[in-house]
Amino acid sequence: MSVRILRHSHRSQTASISASTFVSTNPSPASRMLRALVYLGTLLTVCILVGLIGYILLQGVPHLSPSLFEWNYTSDNVSLMPALISTVLMAVCALVLAVPIGVASAIYLVEYTQTDNRFVRIVRVTTETLQGIPSIIYGLFGLLFFTTMLGWGMSLLSGACTLAIMVLPVIMRTSEEALLAVPKAYREGGFALGAGRLRTVFRCVLPSAIPGILGGVILALGRCVGEVAALLFTAGTVAQIPDFATSGLGAFFDSCRTLAVHMYVLASEGLHVDEAYATAVILLVMVLLLNLATKWTVERLKVGNKDE
Repeated sequence: MSVRILRHSHRSQTASISASTFVSTNPSPASRMLRALVYLGTLLTVCILVGLIGYILLQGVPHLSPSLFEWNYTSDNVSLMPALISTVLMAVCALVLAVPIGVASAIYLVEYTQTDNRFVRIVRVTTETLQGIPSIIYGLFGLLFFTTMLGWGMSLLSGACTLAIMVLPVIMRTSEEALLAVPKAYREGGFALGAGRLRTVFRCVLPSAIPGILGGVILALGRCVGEVAALLFTAGTVAQIPDFATSGLGAFFDSCRTLAVHMYVLASEGLHVDEAYATAVILLVMVLLLNLATKWTVERLKVGNKDE
């Protein structure tokens, strides 16, 4: 009787092994369909991206001319140089305001609070909700608060503060996830060597999380460069460079337009559509160079952390 039971169990194990081998070597029609859908979605995404970029390049590159890069804007040359410089100033000011607050908030939530804290859960839900709010809502808030209530008017400072509020949830959430991804052994090692919590965070945890934090900065930078709706209400559409040489810090209250706003204005007027495509080309190249520079910095930091 026992021999029969052993033979039966052996046969069942053999059948299960052969069945698993059959399943692994011969996928079912459902799995084949899912794989085909994945390949189709990937191919469709690549085709749309290549087609979009190719169309913009074909429409914009032939209309690039030296007059587009003149220092002063006129209705004849429709120069994008003031918008280009204003874009860099706007993005830098917004990140200077948002990055320290976002990273500090993430450090506090990860290192100084408990994971099951109700306050932490509320902050996370609020942050995720703020990420889904349309940008025009931020623009209306900036118009009512910075432009009207504080009396800053449509200016570089109003636009930068509005953008900082927009990208703060992105930087905060990505920084929090980057800090959570750091192994606990790093913290335990710092504590074992006698370091305090603050020193452990800045010497052990934060250097390992910098690549992930910079990923959030890249996303925030892309949103700052490509934003239009919020800046129409807060920064205005004046094609000029803030004159820091003459006005000093008062230039922060000068109205200006970014490249995205410049492109929108040219396209909406209908008189300089070709120049709008040329501006789109410059905007694409600018975003690409910023992303490549940031990724190169991330790779260098990863190599430095491995060497240490």
